[in-house]
Amino acid sequence: MGVYSVEKLITEARRLAAEFRRTTGKPLPGVSGEIAEYDAARLLDLELCKERPGGYDAIGRGSREGYRVQIKGRVIFDEEKSGQRIGQLKLDKDWDCVVLVIMDENYEAVEIYEASREEVEDALEDSASSSRRKRGAMTVARFRNIARLVWARGEGAIGDEVWDNRSGN
Repeated sequence: MGVYSVEKLITEARRLAAEFRRTTGKPLPGVSGEIAEYDAARLLDLELCKERPGGYDAIGRGSREGYRVQIKGRVIFDEEKSGQRIGQLKLDKDWDCVVLVIMDENYEAVEIYEASREEVEDALEDSASSSRRKRGAMTVARFRNIARLVWARGEGAIGDEVWDNRSGN
């Protein structure tokens, strides 16, 4: 066991990644994914897999009991910039849902969206580009359109009865 707690290390990783971006203008590679996984597990009651089976990063507990969850993270530095993409969705692997952790320029979680495998596959099937579909590529905007907001900073966990992006509530 290390000297520092994981929480302390993640806090320091957030600080370093944000400072690196401010100093160099470039993101620090690989850090946002690790932070997103930590935040998703902590905020959505997921257990991160120690051995990565290749298709999912965590197993759900509580209301997501047994779900195999693929976790993606995206830092939004410029809200005006369109076409931002999430990481490749592993369509050839076993998983039940995808969560997308949206972070601010300080690598702090702002929102978390969740979509089922069926919703993701349907959206990719509707995609104009077959090569994009094969790669499991999707924009952040498209994912937000098909997914449910399940957590928001300042509000915490959001149940389906509170917010539904399809009904306009």
